Amino acid sequence: MKVWIDLVNAPHVRFFKSIIDYLKNEGEEVFITTRKFGDIHKLLDLFEIEYTSVGKHGVTLSQKLEESTKRAYELSKLIAKEKPDVAVSKHSIELPRVAFGLGIPSVFVLDNEHAIAANKLTLSLCDKIIIPKAIDVWNVLKTGADPNSLIRYTGTSELTHFKDFKYNENIFDDLHLNLKKEKTILMRTEPALASYLDADCKTSVLSPIVDALKDHANILVIPRFKEQQQIFENDPDVTLIEPPVDTFSLMKKCDLVIGAGGTMNREAVLLGTPVISCYPGKLLSVDKYYVDMGFMKRSTNVDEIIDIAFELLSDGRNVKEVKTDDLFNLVVDHIYNSANG
Repeated sequence: MKVWIDLVNAPHVRFFKSIIDYLKNEGEEVFITTRKFGDIHKLLDLFEIEYTSVGKHGVTLSQKLEESTKRAYELSKLIAKEKPDVAVSKHSIELPRVAFGLGIPSVFVLDNEHAIAANKLTLSLCDKIIIPKAIDVWNVLKTGADPNSLIRYTGTSELTHFKDFKYNENIFDDLHLNLKKEKTILMRTEPALASYLDADCKTSVLSPIVDALKDHANILVIPRFKEQQQIFENDPDVTLIEPPVDTFSLMKKCDLVIGAGGTMNREAVLLGTPVISCYPGKLLSVDKYYVDMGFMKRSTNVDEIIDIAFELLSDGRNVKEVKTDDLFNLVVDHIYNSANG
């Protein structure tokens, strides 16, 4: 069997790594494509995953359309030659379109119901769509998905990220971090270039939070882009973390995670680290799922975030078990089922 997997964002590398390793160990051929965007190439190199890079991410709406069109064209030529038996992706815009056009069955992993434009361009073309039960099915169907294509599971997509994870207790030392305070907070900037969030990548919602907490804890910030790095690089009380690093061990080692995005917040939940979501857009169902169960705190009010942060730092960890389905085997089974017709 030949499997085509298109990785278009850094978290997708961690999602698919264990799946890629499993398929290769089973003797299957895995063909990986990606694009120029953020740290995805660095992460693929770190995990020693071979890939073919096609196209890049656009910033403005017109650039997104232009780059996606170019990429679909280039991929259509490439994949026509590769002739995979099944195509698999997580929120790739181009894979479902190319796979549909070439008659290749596709498996699509979805966890963002607010990416309306992307979902309208892809979901109607997918043979199988794997989604968390936390997402209202109507929000998927109204963008064109076939109800017979939906495969639902308990949990969130980050479940596959930890299949082969081994905690490094010495992560602070390995990164040569000069931490002088007792408590350490890890912060993640917002996805300012995403089409589903109206944000300016030259500012960050984290700035006032950093200012309020930096005298009380070590502050580590993981920016997404150069512009976000420049916001904090001249602050002596902020330590910038440049990916790729072992973010899982880093999150587990820290006393608190404050995230303006989504993936790392949900990863922190599964690692048992207290987490506050300050995502500036409409909260995704997969985040609300953890908030409603008490695994994640949520606020966009700076004063409230500070109060919650002090409370969590003083309370310490109170790890609760998250009950989930086996997403890894669910994805693998549907890759085989789709390839075999």
